[in-house]
Formats: sequence, structure tokens, C-alpha cells
Amino acid sequence: MNDPTPKERVRTMAVQWRMQACASFEDFAARVGYYAGVAGDYGCDFVCFPEFMALELLAIGPRRLDAGEAMQALAAHAGAIDRLFSELACQHRVNLIGGAFPRALADGSVRNLAGCYHRDGRIDHRSKIHATPSEREAWGVVGGDDAAVIDSDCGPVAIAICYDSEFPELVRHLALAGAAILFVPFCTDERQGYLRVRHCSAARCIENQMYAVLAGTVGHLPRVLNMDIQYAQSCILTPCDHVFFARDGIAVEAAPDSECVVFADLDLARLRQARERGTVRNLADRRPDVYELWRR
Repeated sequence: MNDPTPKERVRTMAVQWRMQACASFEDFAARVGYYAGVAGDYGCDFVCFPEFMALELLAIGPRRLDAGEAMQALAAHAGAIDRLFSELACQHRVNLIGGAFPRALADGSVRNLAGCYHRDGRIDHRSKIHATPSEREAWGVVGGDDAAVIDSDCGPVAIAICYDSEFPELVRHLALAGAAILFVPFCTDERQGYLRVRHCSAARCIENQMYAVLAGTVGHLPRVLNMDIQYAQSCILTPCDHVFFARDGIAVEAAPDSECVVFADLDLARLRQARERGTVRNLADRRPDVYELWRR
């Protein structure tokens, strides 16, 4: 059962994960376990891992797999990944946003799914709604339709996987459904792609008066299809208003392109204050009456 009175301060951690070939699933699991342990030691409520981090498991073999082989290999690991993240969430008493990776579903489609592994043992999966051109072309990924908030023990939260952060209507839907924190696991190959995710996530914070936690991958993975290079500067963002005391709307950010973690305590009371009495009140001041006229 969730606590009926959610916490006012939510400690979050973002992992900037260095992609590297691993010798076995146990090798990958040990690294995930290390970061989950750090989050637990620091009393975190949430830790966000990046999109596609599990694709380093495709480098276990001696050669690069084609798209079909890659999906079969990931399907073989999917259950173990869910068990790993769920067990670590319960063990360290921290909610894990377990990145996202393509999964072959029973209906034959391939979707990019992120997991929210609750510290009470529950698991929620959310699809990437907007598949990128490279996902469609490299792995045959199709967009999902399960755009719903996640009921956590810290209140409603939401996930927008990488490209999803670039669609304001999706995140507005999640904010109106009650989400105060948006988790953005991402993977971008170079700085321009990263900046699209970063600037759009900052805009979503302002538009919806919410927090955003961005976690990305760095490094190189030459033996994995479509994963040759990565660039990231993971961060935790706030709306731009004086109540948050965050210069440039940045609570904290990582050094670019290095493996590390960042932490921030997100004050939900300040968020409510900004929505009710802020310098601007984007949610309250919307004009849906006018928007409807434009549709006619």
C-alpha cells in the first residue's frame, strides 16, 4: 500500500551511464546494483537510469547482431532485467526508473518500453509513444499508446522516453493527469540530439510547472547496431521562477560525457506554490476556450 500522505520532498538521482561491452549478464547486473546501492545509501526516493543502457548486453557475443537477432537476444534478457530492477528496488528501498529498451511483444510488434520498479515490488511499464526514425529503421520499433501517469509512493509521476519529451501535447496530458515529476531516460548520439531533449524538457518544465529528471548514456558501443556513439549531460530541471532558487532552471547537472550521478531534492510544496501564486501560472492561465475555436 502506498503512503496516503506522499512526501513533500522527493530525493532524486540520475545516472549518467557509460556504455561498455560486458562479459555477461552478471557483469551488467553488478553495475546496476552498484548504482541502486548508491541511491539507497543516499536516501533517494527515485533513481533514473538512461534509455538503451541494456543494449550493452548485445555486446556479450563476438559479433554485431542484425536487427532481428538483436531483438531475439533482448527478448531472452527481458525477464531477467525486470527481476533485477525489481529486486534492487525492494532491497535498497528506492523506486527505479529502469531506462528503456526495445522489447518484442507477443503480438509480434517491437516497442521501446521503460519500467518503473517500485520499492514495494510493483512494476509499471510505459511505452515510448513516438519512435524515432532510427528506431523504426534499425529495429522496427513502433510507438505505443499507454500514456498514463504512474501512481508512486511520492505521488503521481510520469515517464517521457527521450523523443517523447519533444512533444508538448504528451507531457501536457501527463501534467493535467497529476504528474509533478517527469522522468526522461534518453540516449542521444551527439550534442545536437542531446540539446533537443534538454531544451524541450526545460520547456516542458515551464509550460507545465513540473520537475524533470534527465538521465543519458555516454561512451561507445561499436559492436551494437545503431549504438556506436553517445553524448549526454544528465540533469535535474525546475520551472524558471524565483521560488525554486535554481539558476537557469537547473537544480543540478552532470559534467558532459562522463560517467557520474547527480542528486536533487525536489520540493513539491514549492511546485504547488508556483502553480497557485507564481510569477506566471501556465497551467491556470491556459485558454482552452480559445483553442477550441481554432479547431472549428
